[in-house]
This record gives sequence, C-alpha cells and structure tokens, in this order.
Amino acid sequence: MHGHTGAGALQAYSSLAVGADQLFADLALEHGAELTAVIPSGNYTEDFGAPGELARFEELRGRAAREVRLGFPRSTGEAYYAAGAYIADHCDRLLAVWDGAPARGLGGTADIVRYAREQGVPVTVIWRAGQGRSRPARR
Repeated sequence: MHGHTGAGALQAYSSLAVGADQLFADLALEHGAELTAVIPSGNYTEDFGAPGELARFEELRGRAAREVRLGFPRSTGEAYYAAGAYIADHCDRLLAVWDGAPARGLGGTADIVRYAREQGVPVTVIWRAGQGRSRPARR
C-alpha cells in the first residue's frame, strides 16, 4: 500500500486484499486520493472466500481510478511479491501494517518492506494495536 504525491491528486496503490489493504484504500478514497488497484493474478477473486469479502473487493475496485493487472494466471507467492514490488516501485512512501515478523510465505509484508528498503523507498511501519516492538524491524 502506498501514497504518491505528484503534479495532481494524491495517488494511492493497493491490491485490495482483506484487512489492511482494504482499510487503506477506503481511507485514501475518503481523503480524496485517486486509487490504483494492483491485481496480482487472473484468479485473484478466488482469494476472497468469506461472505461479503468479494463484494467488498469489487466495490473498492469499482471506485479505483485505474487498475493494473499483472500477468500471473494464479495467485501464488510470486504473484503477491510482484504486486508488492510494483507498488513499492511506484510510490514515494510505502505504508506497511506489519508485526515485524518474517513473511509466512513469499510475497508477505516482510518481503515487501525489505524490497522497498533495498530500493531506497521510505517505509512507514504501522504497528497494530497490542503489537510490541520487541522484534527487530529489519531482517
């Protein structure tokens, strides 16, 4: 997830996954940002299983000013990593809701935070309520 300020409106990028991605997209739209939906794979909609999840995704997707579709046919770790890297490559600052723990699979938050830092993109880590900072932030 990230914001970008250019010549026009604030730009926000998100893959619109359940949880922080959708919350970020909602808040960005609420504050007048233009949303770009970054869709990792052709079967991404299958990732939304619980009732209402797909509808919520489609609602936010419909409010996006732009949509970027990556060429992966299926939702794999590689597809998620590519989506996160795309967002990091196009932002002035990456906002990451992260508990400081290693990624639970390729393309997890830790991987994208590390990638962004390697590219020199400023990263703001947002700690969830109740999360300690005892773990080192960098790995």
